[in-house]
Amino acid sequence: MADYGQFCSVARAHEAIGGRWTLLVARELLCGSRRFNDIRRGIPRISRTMLSERLQALVQAGAVSRIEGGHGPEYALTEAGRELMGIVSALGTWGQRWLPRQAEDEDLDLEPLLVDMQRRVRVAALPKEPFVIRFEIEGQRQPRFLLLKEAEVSFCTQNPGFPEPLRVRARLPALVAWWRGDASFSDAQRMGLTLEGPRALARSFPDWFERYLFAEVGSAARP
Repeated sequence: MADYGQFCSVARAHEAIGGRWTLLVARELLCGSRRFNDIRRGIPRISRTMLSERLQALVQAGAVSRIEGGHGPEYALTEAGRELMGIVSALGTWGQRWLPRQAEDEDLDLEPLLVDMQRRVRVAALPKEPFVIRFEIEGQRQPRFLLLKEAEVSFCTQNPGFPEPLRVRARLPALVAWWRGDASFSDAQRMGLTLEGPRALARSFPDWFERYLFAEVGSAARP
């Protein structure tokens, strides 16, 4: 942890939570993740050792408590940790507004995108019968799946045994551009996103999601 030697609360807070990955760990906790592997699923490039260190730093800062759950350790935000929502939200808004958004040029991972889609499913908009969406993304060796049913929404690496009526085929930048608010769904389709399945389901697909939290924040950055 850096020691800035300053009285200023900005410097002192940065000493506590300003390390690389720390606010992304906080983001995952704010989004509802509680177990180690769930947190890491939203940040796949963090090592297990680094994640352990960052969680411990948040515990030491009083932002997170570690508790023994029924299936192992769990992490929960304290009152101090929940107040980090303002910082995370401000960073997200600033990044969405002021940083260039060129999905074609970015080094992107599929898993955090699908984890975020899982979080933002509008369950009330889904068909009554449970089903799975199959994602076949260019450059990915294996398909990924979203299980959608009234009692459970899950991101899976294998179909857990439900019908697969809808298949999403896309280049990852096209899916990211739509989800992040860079492009409309029709624009994403022109970029290579296709839906295969019954027309009614394909037409309803965009309405099953709230989309990215900051998707409505307009860009002020130059391309």
